[in-house]
Amino acid sequence: MTKEERNDLKELVSKGKTGARKLRRAHILLLSDEGEDGPSWKDKQIAKAQGITPLTVGRTRQRCVEQGIQAALNHKRPYRSRSKILDGKAEAQLIQLACSQAPDGKKHWTMQMLADKLIELEIVETVSDETVRTTLKKTNLSLG
Repeated sequence: MTKEERNDLKELVSKGKTGARKLRRAHILLLSDEGEDGPSWKDKQIAKAQGITPLTVGRTRQRCVEQGIQAALNHKRPYRSRSKILDGKAEAQLIQLACSQAPDGKKHWTMQMLADKLIELEIVETVSDETVRTTLKKTNLSLG
């Protein structure tokens, strides 16, 4: 770490007018600095002093090396895009099924029964009862 980078981090920490995560990451980088003016603490020492896990320290240091100090300080969790299990057609079939008569011996459909029926009818390969619940909730359909 250069002197300028170290000074920038020290200034950031001393002001304390930024988010807690950013401050914690700045502390991690300062304590792990292996330069001539750096304390060169080990991950376990930093983790204990900061009340975090050594894994967090390691990841922050690794991000700094691979992507730079700013990337390590401002790290955001990656956005995970998930495709919908039930598309519009499958949702319509679910609603139609939920509004139909429950199977013999049952008073009403359960979320698990609906999920199993969607799989049985080969509308989807796999679906959880929670996906069924959230889909029906989204449509304001009440089974009770």
